[in-house]
Amino acid sequence: MPDASPALERFITRFQLQRPEPAVPQLPTRQAAVLVPIINRPRPALLLTRRAATLRKHAGQVAFPGGMRDNEDRSLIYTALREAQEEVAIPPESVKVIGVLPPVTSSTGFQVTPVVGILPDNLAWHANEAEVESVFEMPLQEALRLGRYAPLDIQRHGITHRIWLSWFDDYFIWGMTAGIIRQLSLQVTE
Repeated sequence: MPDASPALERFITRFQLQRPEPAVPQLPTRQAAVLVPIINRPRPALLLTRRAATLRKHAGQVAFPGGMRDNEDRSLIYTALREAQEEVAIPPESVKVIGVLPPVTSSTGFQVTPVVGILPDNLAWHANEAEVESVFEMPLQEALRLGRYAPLDIQRHGITHRIWLSWFDDYFIWGMTAGIIRQLSLQVTE
């Protein structure tokens, strides 16, 4: 991978200096992982997908490539890299993993670990049409702007849950994906 841009170097330094909060002990036992792919460019970008409308769960939602941990997966990092290859043809060897964020709980009862990785700027991805409707880039500087995320408190089973909402171009980013981006922003904010 070529040298990182100054903006990406600052991001990586801030990310690695700020250790995430310890995991919440009451997380579900079913595990999943997502890749939070950041493209190494003079103006770094975050790579996101819109899930296929034909999927049973989370159809049409903006997401990171990822999914459930298989029994054969050596680690959750391996899960994230395997899923990114299956969904958008990102070769695992092209990803420079720089760390993970604290696990979050999905609405479907999974403990999801976000794996942050840097992609080369010349990588050509290809969406697996059975799982991904589209792939798009969001400038990292814009993605990390905290003011772009609005809170919404919802009731589920008598418990209030806060979810985060945001728009980028024609893409509605909400729920776990928006929460992960927001957490990343909180971790690297100076």
